[in-house]
Amino acid sequence: MKRREFLKKSGVLAAGIVTAPALFDMAGYSKTIPISETQDLESLFNISAVEAEKLLQQALACGAQSADLFFEYRPSSSLRIEDGIIKDIQYGIILGMGVRAIKGDQIGYAYTDAIDFQSMKRAAETAANIANSKRSLEAIRFQKVPTKNLYSVKIYSIDTDLNPKIALLNEADKSARQFNSRVSRVIASFSDELRQIMYFDSNGKKFQDVQPLMSLRVQVIAEDGARRQGASASRSARAGLEFFEKPENTPSDIARQAASTAIINLDARPAPAGPQVVILGAGESGVLIHEAVGHGLEADYSYKNLSNYSGKVGQKVASENCTIIDSGLFPSKRGALNVDDEGNLPSSTVLIENGILRGYMHNSISVRMMKSNPTGNGRRQSYAYPPLARMTTTYLQKGNYAPEEIISSVKKGVFAKGFSGGQVDTIKGDFTFGVTEAYLIEDGKLTAPLKDVTLIGNGPDTMNKILMVGNDLKISDGTWSCGKDGQNVPVSVGNPTVKISEITVGGS
Repeated sequence: MKRREFLKKSGVLAAGIVTAPALFDMAGYSKTIPISETQDLESLFNISAVEAEKLLQQALACGAQSADLFFEYRPSSSLRIEDGIIKDIQYGIILGMGVRAIKGDQIGYAYTDAIDFQSMKRAAETAANIANSKRSLEAIRFQKVPTKNLYSVKIYSIDTDLNPKIALLNEADKSARQFNSRVSRVIASFSDELRQIMYFDSNGKKFQDVQPLMSLRVQVIAEDGARRQGASASRSARAGLEFFEKPENTPSDIARQAASTAIINLDARPAPAGPQVVILGAGESGVLIHEAVGHGLEADYSYKNLSNYSGKVGQKVASENCTIIDSGLFPSKRGALNVDDEGNLPSSTVLIENGILRGYMHNSISVRMMKSNPTGNGRRQSYAYPPLARMTTTYLQKGNYAPEEIISSVKKGVFAKGFSGGQVDTIKGDFTFGVTEAYLIEDGKLTAPLKDVTLIGNGPDTMNKILMVGNDLKISDGTWSCGKDGQNVPVSVGNPTVKISEITVGGS
């Protein structure tokens, strides 16, 4: 049975995540059909190239300069264990088509969750109303985009049985409890999805891609009398369940990381407040680069003058120690893409080189408006949204210093190791970040753990205060997601160890 036939019989051919308990049983968790049986996505979406051309012609009929169609089918699942008991199992399906008509930097966008030609035609008519002048229409000849292969998967996890996933969560639960007697509560969750997308545009571009994604997250509560601290750790990848066989990615390793942080924070002292030397640990601290710098380098903000980096290509905007890159090319990482949501191949885009601004991350509209080249950063949350210029994996390039050398250079400061996320004003560049694991630095050594740490600063100002960059670049495997204009997409972050001469530390 094909996926579409199954969906019709199951009665879940609709947009949105839905809970479907009837789709589960302990012996046969996934009821979807392995993707190998539906390699032809035109068949899956019940659309031919001839029909796609008709829809595009309809979207262009009122004067738009270009148009595109985006089809998506995405089954997803999640399960959660609390204190060793299965609390929740969900299965959902997203299915639909979005159509975009473009004129300058304005777009008409409409979508439908009914994959039949008349419904799609009405969506195309709606999108076409962005323009009001007739234009001649030419035949469209589609050419397939040769995509990359950055996802290493033996078997898609969405198509595997429930039991191996429960075993992963039980292993995490057991390891967290065995770590320390003060661990009082453990919540372990697993989620996965298989995003299958297809695209046509009025320039003749066509592509399809199958994008797996899975995540395992462990949350731990530790208690000691009246003191109580929580912590979490996670791993996410575009891979199969074999990903969790690697020593650094086992459920036990993830659980011990979460439990260790919670126990450490039980005994942590309040963070000293005020401007201080700060060392960022490798990996998770890349979220600071993502928020404080990355959003300002998304080109749609730039050409609209909504970024503090607008119009500054060729100018010095950071320390000469600072080279920042966005790349969707890291195999199996959460931010990896074979192709972006507009049919452009990902690249390693140098944004800042030795402190000099070199360029921005683009979607198709910003490419046209700024007369630039595609960078593979056109991304959307789902078919219900138009694509925006979005990050993939944004990181600070490694330097020449050993991390021990960087720490030993600090008389007094703060070492920020774990991060929970942050927020930024893209126009002013002001940011705030929460730090989940931090330590006091005294006489070049890490001493007391600190709690309630926040980092407060300004992106361009902070980038100009980078003094030393480590040789230990690490791309985090955490469950990072990026929000913009109401859309969330999966991303990766990365950083080497970095010494910053001064950031304001918020604490007690």
